[in-house]
Order: sequence, then C-alpha cells, then structure tokens
Amino acid sequence: MSALKENVDPPLKKKKPPRWSDIWLKNTKPLKHLVFSMPLQSQTLIPNFPNIDRTLLLSDELLLDVLSRLPLSQRNPNSLVCKRWLNLQGRLVRSLRILDWDFLDSGRLFTRFPNLTHVDLLNGCLFSPRDSGIMLTHRLVSMHMSSGFCSNCKFLQENMLSVQVVDKGLQALANGCPNLRRLVVINASEFGLLTVSEECLTLQELELHKCNDSVLCGIAACENLQILKLVANVDGLYTSVVTDIGLTILAQGCKRLVKLELNGCEGSFDGIKAIGQCCLMLEELTICDHKMDDGWLAGLSYCENLKTLKLLSCRRIDLSPGPDEHLGFCPALERLHLQKCQLRSKKSVRALFRVCETVRDIVIQDCWGLDDDMFKFASVCRRVKLLSLEGCSLLTTEGLEAVILSWQDLESLTVVSCKNINESDISPALATLFAILKELRWRPDANSLLVSCLVGTCMGKKGGRFFKKT
Repeated sequence: MSALKENVDPPLKKKKPPRWSDIWLKNTKPLKHLVFSMPLQSQTLIPNFPNIDRTLLLSDELLLDVLSRLPLSQRNPNSLVCKRWLNLQGRLVRSLRILDWDFLDSGRLFTRFPNLTHVDLLNGCLFSPRDSGIMLTHRLVSMHMSSGFCSNCKFLQENMLSVQVVDKGLQALANGCPNLRRLVVINASEFGLLTVSEECLTLQELELHKCNDSVLCGIAACENLQILKLVANVDGLYTSVVTDIGLTILAQGCKRLVKLELNGCEGSFDGIKAIGQCCLMLEELTICDHKMDDGWLAGLSYCENLKTLKLLSCRRIDLSPGPDEHLGFCPALERLHLQKCQLRSKKSVRALFRVCETVRDIVIQDCWGLDDDMFKFASVCRRVKLLSLEGCSLLTTEGLEAVILSWQDLESLTVVSCKNINESDISPALATLFAILKELRWRPDANSLLVSCLVGTCMGKKGGRFFKKT
C-alpha cells in the first residue's frame, strides 16, 4: 500500500489568474509614458526604474545650457543620443555650410537649425557629382567635378544654379533666419540680395561671388554691413564685371564698411576715391588680381583711416601712377602686405611705397621681380618697425642692408627662403643691427649657419627678450 501511495501523482494545484497589478509592474512601457508626462514637481514620486531617461526631468533651457558648455568635438556624438538631443543640438548651431540646395529649398534647414547666424551657400549653388573622384581645388572654392572638364571653359559658370533659383533660396533664407550676420552666395541678383538686406537687419558680413554692378544695387540697403568681399572675375571659373559704377554704388550704400576685399574687379581712380570719401570707417582694404585702369593708386590717399593694405596675386600694380604731387599718401596706414604679386615695374613699386610711406609693418611673400633696385624704394618708409621677407630670391644682402640700415625704428626682421642673401656678406654694421633687434628670424636658405654661430654671444638679446630659432 505504501508503494502504491508513492506512485500516485499529487493533485494538481489550480493556477491563479494573473492580477492586473502584476502585469502592470512587469511591463514598464506604459509607466514610461506616464513618467514622461508628469511635471517636475512630482519627480519625488517616481519609482527607481533603471530604463528611465533622467534627462527628461530637465527642461529644454537647462539642458541647452549644459550642452552648450561641452566642447565642440562632442556635439556630433551628443546629437545621436535621442531625437530630443538632436533637436537641442540643432538649436546650438550658429554656422553652417550648405552642400545640398534641396535642404534649403524644402525648409528643413530652418526646422533643424533655427538659430543660424552664419550661412555659406557657395557649394550648395553648384552642381557637383558626389560619386566623382576628381576634385577641383581653388583658393575660393573646392568641389567634385566630372571627367569632361575643359580648362578653357568657365567651369563654375556652366555648373551653377540659375539666378532665379538662387534668389528664391535667398528669400526663404531671409524669412527663416532673420538674425543672419554672415552670408556667402554666388550668382545672385539684386532682387535676392535686396530681400536679405530688408529682412536681415543684423547682417554684418557678406561674400558675393560672380557679382556685377547691378548686383551691388541690392546691398545698398545693408546699412550695418561691416565686412564685404566681392569676387567678380576668376580666370577659368567664371566671368563677371565690377566697374567704377558698382564701386560708387557700394560706397554710397555701405558707409559703415570696416573691411573690403575686391577680387578680380575692374575700376579706376574714381571708384577707389568714392570708397575713400564715403566709407570713412574703412580700416582694411584687400585687392586681389585686379583689372583696374592705370592711375588707381592715387585714389588710396582719400582713405584717411585705412590701416591695412593687402595686394594679393596682382599681375601688375599701376603701370602709370602719375606724378608724385597727385599720388598723395595714406596718413593712417600701418601695414602693407604683398603676396604673390609681380613687381616688375619700377614706376609701380616706387608709387606704391610712396603712397604707403607711413607704414610700420611691411610683409612681402613670394613676389616676383623684387630685386635690389625695386627694394630700395622702400627706404622712403621711415617708420618701419617690422619687416618680413619670404621667397624674395632676387634680393641680395647688399640690397637688404642698404634699406634697413636707414630705418631707425626697426625692431623685428624675418628673412626666409631668400637664396641670394648670403651670410658671408653680412657687414659689421648689419651685424650690429642684428644685435639690437628685439626679434630676428633668419633663414635665407637651408644652409644658414647664423643661428648656430650666435650661441654664447649677446646677438639678438641685447635689444629684446628672445631670439627665434627656426
């Protein structure tokens, strides 16, 4: 009987039906939605659930303040956390380069980045094949290109959006970004720019590519514009013309300009004079690859508050500058920067230094034709404190010495990659000058031994605190 009892199965227990509270506690998804909708005042009642996002207890303003204090390198990873963080990071973005025009045209730009102040539309206005392995790189633009490129064609001019499409995008941008401060655009008309001028009253910096005289009528309403870059003609890329008419319109409309760059622009004495007379706050003028008529240098004397003059990639300066009594000079000019210019005309170089006779800093980099005869015209600049020469292969030690010994205020000297300046030709007078300089950077060629020879001497320390070794 005992064996039989052991083989008998125990009676089955009835399984209790599940209670609603047990199911509710095991499945926390509905609870998450409940927690998300709870106000911050009830946060003490929230149970300790491990899968709840604690940052949801923070308001958007507080979380924005936290995210804004993180380094820029963490912004992209932070935007991948969740949709909320993605939207918040978009509100922190102030500067953006548009690569896809549809992103602007569809309106997604303003939803994703509502607080933009700096927008670059240059690459977005160009047709660029993404799958191409050929890259066109220019100092103004960099983009992919097809294999059918011809060097004799205006490549960008044939691969950019129409004026109507660009103007429509500018209108949308003006309505979506009323606090815009900086804009870069190509192939726009005066109507598109006029919309930006009227809607974006805080616009301070503008860069226009492929602009002409009529386009400049559209920025006359930019009363607060301070920095302007005009790119009219670029050889091999596109063609456009800015003349004295456009420069005069610009001068009369944008009277608060502080920095102005003219790239590939035409013009003459009248255009530069108008800028000097109207733009009284202009402090920096950059002229790149200009197409100006002879005699334009004399117009610089009307820029009474100009402090910095830069000439970049100019094939000529001014072949017929006129007599000295008509040239005048810039009374407030402090810095003269010449880079990749052709200094082959003695009249041009002499007139340039005459106009810039008040400069304190002279920087000359990779300029062709600067020999001893050309450099001697710089002796008219009696207030020079800093001289930097780089890539001046025709200048000799004698030519350098003849000029800098006449500068009583010289404090800093840089000579780099000037192969005809030999250390063996350094005279005692030049060595004495080196000894009283506050800063000396001397590397005329790769075989220069001057730095090693100065070890243990007082040269380079007598008049200053340091001697730079390169």
